[in-house]
Amino acid sequence: MNKALIQFLSAVAPSAVVSMAYKTLANPQIKKLRPHEIDVLDQAKKERFAFKGFDIQLYAWGTGEKTILLIHGWEGQAGNFADIIDRLRQANYRVYAFDAPSHGFSSRGKTSLFEFTELAGVMIRKYGVDTLMSHSFGGVATTYALFQNQDLLIDKYVLLTTPDRFMDRIQYVSDSLGIPEKVKNRLVDRLNRETGQNAEDLNVSDFVKSVQVKQALILHDKNDKVIPLASSQQVCRGWGSCRLVEVEGTGHFRILREASVMDQVMVFLEG
Repeated sequence: MNKALIQFLSAVAPSAVVSMAYKTLANPQIKKLRPHEIDVLDQAKKERFAFKGFDIQLYAWGTGEKTILLIHGWEGQAGNFADIIDRLRQANYRVYAFDAPSHGFSSRGKTSLFEFTELAGVMIRKYGVDTLMSHSFGGVATTYALFQNQDLLIDKYVLLTTPDRFMDRIQYVSDSLGIPEKVKNRLVDRLNRETGQNAEDLNVSDFVKSVQVKQALILHDKNDKVIPLASSQQVCRGWGSCRLVEVEGTGHFRILREASVMDQVMVFLEG
């Protein structure tokens, strides 16, 4: 459906456009994995985990004493961390990951940030980890989970890019569909009613002020076209335990497999 049609429908049938946009937000697309990502998933010890009507796919690699939990981004999946998993296994880590509700190889259905967030907290408790790594929107879910569970104590946390404001995700969907401001506001009102949350209050830069994280490292490409560098700068600015490293030439997704980025990650984790 092109933007001109969306704009026409926004004028004559705004409720239908709100419903379409809501469906887009609640039903993430599954993107195809690269062959190496599939190979790494095949090497994992797998189990299924029941969560809020979803059948969640869990993964574990290695038997080392050091443990880490990986949290993928929105419309991502555990396999996206394949190259990093290789490096962590070489360093004798026991690596845990999961596919969020309606992501990857977990069962499908209508989902939301809040289910993702709750599951992140459940997984941190399940595995008893004190080291975390997230990519993109996984940073929102993880920091919100830590904000809501102040007893979760994290030693080191790596964020490979992070949004700041949840409203930015709504704006991104609205812009990509061509939804005008008035209809976007109706979409926000519906989200607030159905979730019992205020989308404008969901900001990573606010969550991190009180999370129990000893050391945090954010790596973000200066020319990231999905999440602007300014988001990570804003998050790190008010986070006393945070260090931001600006990288180049990786974009939003290749940062997950860029050797120079992984080198910096491992120095941080092992330092």
